[in-house]
Amino acid sequence: MTSESEDGYGAWPGLLVASWEPTRDTLHMWTQIVGKIKMALTPPVNHWWHVTLRVSARGLTTGAMPTDAGMLDIEFDFVDHALVLRTSAGAREAFPLQGLSVARFYAETFDALRRLGVEVTIHPRPNEVEVAIPFVDDTAHCVYEPGPAHAFWQQLIRAQQVLQLFRSEFRGKVSPVHFFWGAMDLAVTRFSGRPAPAHPGGVPNCPDRVMLEGYSHEISSAGFWPGGGAEGAFYSYAYPAPDGYEKAEVPDGAFFSERYGEFLLPYETVRTSAEPVRTVLEFLRATHRAAAGLGQWPSPESADDSADPLLRERP
Repeated sequence: MTSESEDGYGAWPGLLVASWEPTRDTLHMWTQIVGKIKMALTPPVNHWWHVTLRVSARGLTTGAMPTDAGMLDIEFDFVDHALVLRTSAGAREAFPLQGLSVARFYAETFDALRRLGVEVTIHPRPNEVEVAIPFVDDTAHCVYEPGPAHAFWQQLIRAQQVLQLFRSEFRGKVSPVHFFWGAMDLAVTRFSGRPAPAHPGGVPNCPDRVMLEGYSHEISSAGFWPGGGAEGAFYSYAYPAPDGYEKAEVPDGAFFSERYGEFLLPYETVRTSAEPVRTVLEFLRATHRAAAGLGQWPSPESADDSADPLLRERP
């Protein structure tokens, strides 16, 4: 199911989370394998920005990574439904995604890397999941349906476009819009510039040092996640959350989830609205204003809403 948007951004595909959970969970493990390869090959950047994937014109990509064989990129191609590996020397490897377990995907990926002359070692277990089956042993996750995977990518494209607009409104330190494979979410984070209290850690199968670095400074973070709603959800949270944050006024359809400790705006609410982009932007602005206002962030912390790119005529 899709809905036509009136804001010029095209259709917003519907995708019930319950209908594609086996594919989602398999894809989650695959993105962790590719993400860990990027983490091993790429010089560190604050807040783990160097490990993330990016939305591309074909799917999800690592972007260029340095290796002894030259620059390497790895891309999940959700058009042809393949993993594609390319080097700056012109070499290319690819294999289809259908019919693979996590264990088989792991083996195929590292076989392809060896043929390209790339040697890399990763920690061979997933992070941020309750049950961390070693990749080489994981035959339980073995479902890949092209239709839902393509629809999820289309959801990410729409989310990327809106989050990029939201990012452009902020004058301070702000992350790229990027895909974190630990939780399988597309995120953008704004920073107040002040240090934050040490994060308590405790995330399943994730060293506490990861959270200590990721949350070393005061933030207002938002994104899209294939969970939290019937068709996924946009989310927003603050760390540390200022007093009264959970009671902040948010647009109709959004709410504060005690379960997740963050504000949620169900994707289906966005998809069925007359102006999906504006609906998401209003949610993101409201939750950020709450974080920055209640937390007394230094000023100026964002552009005036009158600079809304949607109000400017596009060529």
